[in-house]
Amino acid sequence: MKLTWFGGTTIRIHIGGRILVAEGTGTSGAAHEELLSGADVSFSLEAGLPEIDPVLWQPRRPAAMIDEAELPEVLVHGIAGGALLAAASEPPLLLLTRDPVRTGRWGREAVVVVFGDDAARRAAEVLEDMRPRLIAIAAGDATADEVFAALRDRLGGTSLVALEPGMALEV
Repeated sequence: MKLTWFGGTTIRIHIGGRILVAEGTGTSGAAHEELLSGADVSFSLEAGLPEIDPVLWQPRRPAAMIDEAELPEVLVHGIAGGALLAAASEPPLLLLTRDPVRTGRWGREAVVVVFGDDAARRAAEVLEDMRPRLIAIAAGDATADEVFAALRDRLGGTSLVALEPGMALEV
């Protein structure tokens, strides 16, 4: 999985052999054509995604490679606070633009991207409720500094990173 944040709530995601673009608000320095170049799917984080209940959702089991004729589809679901992306053989990816949501046990394996200036509060809630594999902060430097100061002694097994606009992060 590779995440490239472009500012605001716009992010390009390489997951499950596909390229997806979550088109949100605010991009820094990226032309729209460039952002969508080569993308298999683009979607809005604001509306239009089929909603699911993240407490009841379960990751699908990967099929045997011999049974797969082509790459399986990457599923994109709407949740109350953003989107959930699921690809075979990848950890679930949560994109949170608003308050965090409750998840099932699968949340411990998730990668969570928290967008926005109130990321410190929301990242603390994500850490407390889910204890995910990774929390990535998609916000300005001051907000990222605030998150690191608040959470550094409470992380346990959760990794914490700050995304930089235009710089890719391999997970």
